[in-house]
Order: sequence, then structure tokens, then C-alpha cells
Amino acid sequence: MFLKSTNIGVHRKGSASLSFPDLSVDTGDSVLLLGPSGSGKTTLLSALAGLLKPSEGSVQIEGNDFYALSSAKRDQIRGQNFGFVFQTLHLLPSLTLRQNIALAADMAKASPDEGRLDKLIKDLGLTDKAHRKPDALSQGEQQRAAIARAVLLRPKVIMADEPTSALDDENAQKVMDLLEAQAKDTGAALLIATHDNRITNRFKNIITLTDQTKEVA
Repeated sequence: MFLKSTNIGVHRKGSASLSFPDLSVDTGDSVLLLGPSGSGKTTLLSALAGLLKPSEGSVQIEGNDFYALSSAKRDQIRGQNFGFVFQTLHLLPSLTLRQNIALAADMAKASPDEGRLDKLIKDLGLTDKAHRKPDALSQGEQQRAAIARAVLLRPKVIMADEPTSALDDENAQKVMDLLEAQAKDTGAALLIATHDNRITNRFKNIITLTDQTKEVA
């Protein structure tokens, strides 16, 4: 098992005390975290990725306690094993599409595989846009670039936070097609957090999170 969480809880003063069901994710799995705003979907993704230490419970990476590792080691593991597609795409406006995709390697302190970079750009239909900056791209092109950046280093887990909720029906399905194809190509697990019920029919493994927005002292 690559990624496993047990009895995860996150406590924050002035906001909800969040608790989450146990989760196990292995390479090749597809898991949907489904829940409304306030159910803690993004918080759970952050905890699983080593970005937010839970107040209780544990996160294990290949059987090792993720949070027992140093921050530098967690960063290294995250850069090498996790690919992220954020709700806000975080493409840097000063960089070209190609440079934005290659940034995944820079952040992981790895040398980009130029051949794989070019193939991803071609496979996602972005060759003629590779040297354009984000403000010259459509929303769909930016989303494809963000997906390419997430999978450049062949991660073991692709995490996507609300990748379809702001899209119309046609483009939502296209983005899901791309995510599933790229996960299959790399052998990665696909872990998606969303409140978008339009994509639930694509998943056999659905974990439903409940609204936890009630404030506490």
C-alpha cells in the first residue's frame, strides 16, 4: 500500500474540528472524495500530501510514518511521488506554457526529461501553444497545462482538488478523460476531491465527507 491514513483529525481554534474516515490508496487506484464545501476535502488532501500535520492519527507512505520524517524529506517525497492539480491552477504569468510544465521538475530538484515534456505537450494538443504565456491561453488549455505539470515526473499519486466544478458538462468530462488517461499512462493512483456529482459514475471507490463547518471555540 503506497498511501494510508488512520484516524485522521485536524483541530483548529475558532473553526471546525475535522475528522476523516480511514483511507488506503495504492498505485493504479481511483478514489473520489465527495463532499460539500466545509467538509474538509482540501484539508484532507493537504494532510495526505504531508503539507498539514494532523492533530491526531497517522499518515503512512509505503508503511513509514510520513510526519516522523523531516520537513525536507517530506518535501523530497512529495516532489517525487505526488502530482497536484489545484482548483486555482497556479500557472506563473511570466513563464511560457512549456516553462510552467517544466517547473514541476525544478520544484522537485530534478532534471526535466525533455523528451517526456515534449511528448506530454504534444499528447495534450498544446504544441502550437508551448511558447505562449498563460494569459494567451484558453481556460481549457491552461487546465491541460496544469495536468501535464502534475504528471511530468510520473507520480505515484495524482491529487486533483475540484478539477471540474467550475467547468460546463462537456469540458468537465474532457478534464476527467485527461486525468484518467494520464493516471493510466503513468500507473498512478488518482485521488480527486470534489462536490461535483457529475463525475461520480466514473468511480467505484467513493468516500463521502460530511459538512463540518460548525465553528468551535
